[in-house]
Amino acid sequence: MTLDTRDHDRGSAGLEYVYYVVSRRARGVSVGVNLNPNNACNWRCVYCQVPNLTAGRAPAIDVPRLERELAAVLTRVTAPSWLEAHAPQGSRRVADIAIAGNGEPTSARELGEVLEAVARQRAAAGLEATCGLTLITNGSLAHQPHVQRALERLAELGGEVWCKLDGGDDASIARINSSATGFARARRALEHCATRCPTWVQTLVFDWGGPTLAGAALEQYCAALRELREAQRNHLRGVLLYGLARPSHQPEAAQLRALPEGELQALGAEISRLTGLEVRVSA
Repeated sequence: MTLDTRDHDRGSAGLEYVYYVVSRRARGVSVGVNLNPNNACNWRCVYCQVPNLTAGRAPAIDVPRLERELAAVLTRVTAPSWLEAHAPQGSRRVADIAIAGNGEPTSARELGEVLEAVARQRAAAGLEATCGLTLITNGSLAHQPHVQRALERLAELGGEVWCKLDGGDDASIARINSSATGFARARRALEHCATRCPTWVQTLVFDWGGPTLAGAALEQYCAALRELREAQRNHLRGVLLYGLARPSHQPEAAQLRALPEGELQALGAEISRLTGLEVRVSA
């Protein structure tokens, strides 16, 4: 089976915590660490591809089991024969290990322990110089001490954060992410991340009765990112702007449409012009 960017099945390795995919944004094979095997999240994004999503937090994590799974998977996916058989041309490298989840991974109380286990196994596989470490988060818990300690440790390990920001105002955040906390708190979450660790903003844009990032909401989104970029003690790297590539498993799925690639590219150019940030576009 050849991996495909449109299939991010977190059961790909047949394990509890660890899986692998080809990532558009990481630009290679991404080994994932799923800290929400219970499909529980504190948000419900309308585009989420997780089936049977429930409200809640990560369960207790069996860190020794997770580390054993990761060691086995890294042995598998670093073999040239495996990469040739399973990864498409241009993606035959292990690009990163991503701490993610079928929900919000920073809700795991063992986040710090998991990060240390991941660091150990990356080193054991001889991947420290070539394989990144990424934490993919909605940022909603970035104010909590255990998350902030993990962000600081991630920076020490040369890793980075991909922090979600899908809208530019309260209404957009509520509509797209089903979060009542609003835009101001989302901006503060980005600031918590970017002052502790190199951070990319990950923004999904799609057509839902019109583009989800446009007009006044786009202007406010760009103004917030520009202010963060200009602030001191800041590690904001840029924007990962991407389109709707995989089917949603949420009730709104039938209403959502991918934007044409040209429109997505034009939006990326406009965000870069208004913020001064690098914008990487993945259709």
